[in-house]
Amino acid sequence: MSGNSIGRVFVVSTFGESHGPAIGAIVDGCPPGIKLSREYIQKELDRRRPGQSELTTSRKEEDYVEILSGVFEGKTTGTPIGLLIRNKDMDSSAYEELKSLFRPGHADFGYFLKYGIRDWRGGGRSSGRETAGRVAGGAIAKRVLEEYGVKIYAGTVQVGNIRAKKFIGSQIGKNPVRCPDPKTAQEMVELINKVKREGDSIGGIVEIRAMGVPGGLGEPVFSKLDAELASALMSIGAVKGVEFGDGFLMAERRGSENSDPFIKRGERICSRYNRAGGIIGGISTGDPIIIRIGVKPTSSIALAQETVDIKGRKIRFKVKGRHDPCICPRVVPVAEAMTAIVIVDHILRQRGQCGKI
Repeated sequence: MSGNSIGRVFVVSTFGESHGPAIGAIVDGCPPGIKLSREYIQKELDRRRPGQSELTTSRKEEDYVEILSGVFEGKTTGTPIGLLIRNKDMDSSAYEELKSLFRPGHADFGYFLKYGIRDWRGGGRSSGRETAGRVAGGAIAKRVLEEYGVKIYAGTVQVGNIRAKKFIGSQIGKNPVRCPDPKTAQEMVELINKVKREGDSIGGIVEIRAMGVPGGLGEPVFSKLDAELASALMSIGAVKGVEFGDGFLMAERRGSENSDPFIKRGERICSRYNRAGGIIGGISTGDPIIIRIGVKPTSSIALAQETVDIKGRKIRFKVKGRHDPCICPRVVPVAEAMTAIVIVDHILRQRGQCGKI
């Protein structure tokens, strides 16, 4: 594969560039007979699309999804599902002055080294706009997961040095930063607006929770569930770190402090503290899967920066165009989508090998 697809049984491939005519996804391996509507997919895309608040880029994209194949009379047919989203509000003129530069923090340099050619309009394939295809494919994965009673949701738990003290899932959609702690959310909004006024950007942390995931998912060595989830989440352009459960806090503890004994809770055996975040030895335990991802500050800022052009000449420049001062709120639905795609793929792989979930 050329790196544009994810999954072995449930396979999602995305295509398109930021300023091209369209972007989209092909979903192959979706089970047949699943009820699926255009509106269901659109609801997820509406959460990711730009221009929803003062905290996001002002680019106005409807992100209207068209289902081209794989769905008949409201149900999946088992054949590839084609999803198309046409680009409408592009302004390539803002990038004319940057086409011979390597923007700091962007994929320009890497693409140039790899291919010897790159689409400089808004970052082309490396733009965050590509994630709309992931969210569309992830919406189908979420719909399949509903059949298994699995629920995935994510929220912004940190912006800069401001960290949420609670995780109340029902509060995530009630504030523009998508924070699960309503009191902390307002502090985050104020900080984002402050750095925006200064022409700057800021990073943060998004936490993903997958509830109701059955135990036994994942392969014991090279296709561990946490390894494939980490790979999927790290494939999101702005993500620079991943941890599960207590994550890096474990490095500060002794083994006796980090011990997490198994207990019986009701009719189910589980770990007492879920320190591992629902995955042990690469296989799900049935406990909630808890993941946190570190999201870097948006690299495109209004302040002057230094770089070099393709000939190595030093240049001082300013980025034009429309950019997010904090990308965390729009990473939330993308992180959910990537998590859903991996879990569905492992459910179908488990069903194929062991015959039951």
